[in-house]
Amino acid sequence: MLKTFLIAGGDLRYVSLAEKLAQKYRVYAIGFDKNIITSNKIQLTDNIMSLPERVDYIILPLPASNDGVLLNTPYCKQSIPLESIISVIKENGVIFGGRISSDINSLFTLHGLTVYDYAEREEFAVMNAIATAEGTIQIAMEELATTLFGQKILIIGMGRISKVLIKTLSGFETDITVVSRKYHDIAWGQIFGCRSIHINEIDNYLDSCNIVINTVPAIILDEKKLKKLDKNCLVIDLASKPGGEDFDLDNVFKNYYTA
Repeated sequence: MLKTFLIAGGDLRYVSLAEKLAQKYRVYAIGFDKNIITSNKIQLTDNIMSLPERVDYIILPLPASNDGVLLNTPYCKQSIPLESIISVIKENGVIFGGRISSDINSLFTLHGLTVYDYAEREEFAVMNAIATAEGTIQIAMEELATTLFGQKILIIGMGRISKVLIKTLSGFETDITVVSRKYHDIAWGQIFGCRSIHINEIDNYLDSCNIVINTVPAIILDEKKLKKLDKNCLVIDLASKPGGEDFDLDNVFKNYYTA
């Protein structure tokens, strides 16, 4: 019997996934505008209750939800409660999603469903870090009025994304400073060939930065620190909520981006 999938929300990565799955399986999609899903092999619906059958698998985006209640649907204006999708999956169905909170996990498991958070797989996280780093560099190249060569870049955090950024940006002969809280991360920064400092020293480097890239999901750049940056500094926040700043950057910097 042909397996059935529901692709529920997400960005263009999930449109591509739907198209690949549709080559072998029956695929439904919700949480996308009509101009986003164009393949006639994918059955797009704007009403969860209009699906003609219950599906074997539901694939949620990364993150599955931004508020713990509604499905993450960046390409659709419709609000879709996460709880509503339970009605269209089989009793022994499986739900895949990224960054599934404990509350969302409980919502599904209480109905006897199996839940897999693919964002917890290390190989996925590493490959996702590569995509994030490449996107970050693309933003920097598009927004700077000059080349990356010689730019003074401050990277906050020493996780997967930072390591990929360091490796790639080093090829542009940039001047990289990495900021970390933990001393073993400071050591890793040194091993990667960067200037590597403790978070307590960050104030000494802010006024000379051309680019600041934050990867830490905690408030690092408060108003006082942000005001030390040059008004032309490019600030890119890659951290998940709450992000790394607590000030209205849009009123201070003309170049400010969030992931």
